[in-house]
Amino acid sequence: KGHSRVLESGHTLILGWGPRVVEILNELVVANESKADAVIVILATEEKEAMDEHLRTQFTDRRTTRLVTRHGLPSSLIGLDHVSSKHARSAVVLALCSASDSEEEKLASDARVMQTVLALTTYVGEEATIDVVAEIFDTRNRSVVEDISPGHVVVVDAEEMLAKIMVQTSRTSGLSVVYSELLSFNGCEMYFFEGDWKGRTFGETQFYFKDGVPIGMRRGDGKLLIRPPADTPLLQGDKLLLVAEDDSALGLESAPIVKPTERALPDRRATRRQERMLIVGWSQKAPTVVSQYSKYVLSGSSVDVLLSEPSEALLQQVRDLDESTPGLSVRVVWKHPLDQRELESIAPFDYDTVLVLGHVTTDRIDPERVDAQSIVVLLHLRKLARRLRERGVEIRTKVITEVLVSSNQELVSRAGVDDFIISNKMVSMIFAQLAEEPKMKEVYDNLFEEDGAEIYVKPATLYFDDLPVKCKFADLMALCQRREGEVCIGYKLKSLESDSEKNYGVFLVPAKDAKITLGPDDALVVVAEDDL
Repeated sequence: KGHSRVLESGHTLILGWGPRVVEILNELVVANESKADAVIVILATEEKEAMDEHLRTQFTDRRTTRLVTRHGLPSSLIGLDHVSSKHARSAVVLALCSASDSEEEKLASDARVMQTVLALTTYVGEEATIDVVAEIFDTRNRSVVEDISPGHVVVVDAEEMLAKIMVQTSRTSGLSVVYSELLSFNGCEMYFFEGDWKGRTFGETQFYFKDGVPIGMRRGDGKLLIRPPADTPLLQGDKLLLVAEDDSALGLESAPIVKPTERALPDRRATRRQERMLIVGWSQKAPTVVSQYSKYVLSGSSVDVLLSEPSEALLQQVRDLDESTPGLSVRVVWKHPLDQRELESIAPFDYDTVLVLGHVTTDRIDPERVDAQSIVVLLHLRKLARRLRERGVEIRTKVITEVLVSSNQELVSRAGVDDFIISNKMVSMIFAQLAEEPKMKEVYDNLFEEDGAEIYVKPATLYFDDLPVKCKFADLMALCQRREGEVCIGYKLKSLESDSEKNYGVFLVPAKDAKITLGPDDALVVVAEDDL
């Protein structure tokens, strides 16, 4: 019945229960593979038998991780004592509802999360070092939660973070694959590394790691720098932020791994123009998507929102967005997205980007139904695209969609989409990463904002006059460094972008002496100031 007290130490606590639990567990299991006996403890108000039965069928690949469930109130000191919270390494406090629920329910969830964080930090005491990751919906409540235990509580606004990722992905094909790898524990991740720098600069150290590429640094005083100038000196106590496949293999070599070949760098920049985005459907993320999009595009750009029967409240929301985003026109187009003829009548492939959002305007949603509607829209778009190509029309429109249910990933990938964001999985990745390394929150905040350095997938034509070209990965790193201090962390091959087994053509942090052949349709994955 689960009445016995948990006797573990160094475990990860999950406080609460919800649709993200299994995804978070899957990520933590991968993170724990190097540990012989890792433990995750769940404390929730659900009955232990119900939790165990659900996890028995939905969470089967546990590898080296043991799972312990307990029935109890996460905001109760008695419940927290029952799961040995004082000896836990980290805790994830889950929201009680989803972002599509009513404001009243979200405020109630925030109140319970705040109470749980307060109870947890009170129980473990001031000297405890447990790190807490919590999901809060209301902006005003986030600073309150972080102030409960400064430096030990990280607050996540999942919907805002996803919306920012969607905007960046909509403007750079292949970026969702990059983020999916960096935010998961499979493939490459981001790590902090401290070493004896021997007076070297940030740019020099990029070639001193056999596995890993430095993309930033944290000064000894805690200041985070993403893509600092190449000549920035590294001081005692500084830590490098690296993209690498495994932190256990990270090591600073005494000499450069490989010497890059000197290559000519063309003085070429991408050209900007006014852009048009079509949003099919509406959800809680849409206002953030529109406001973030306005920060990237030139004045005179536009966003059309395709809706069949918008409510007056939704129409007013769109009007407010139009007024609050100077230089960006935002309007509603009254068409039914599930009707092929009506969808075709607005010429969707005349837009630069089509973003298919699961249409959610009610307090209760059926994720499977939302995904089914999105898939129908994608199938209509695929059929229209095929007819246009048969007539010799070149299609440059990027089609992006959101997937609510992870198991629908394969269906969506077959429905003619360029990129897709698996919302629940992506958020679960972020929670799992922060449970392992809370200081990554500041890194995410930097990378997902329009200001400062971000990750881009830039055409190879910006770096080479003549393509195709054969070169070493170190050559790409050196070229990018000379291009206003960009940092190259990988490349993307157009010919493989439909091959899931080849990571959709995206290769991050290959060996620095790896031989690479790039053509005119291929691209480099870089950390840069902008997309030019």
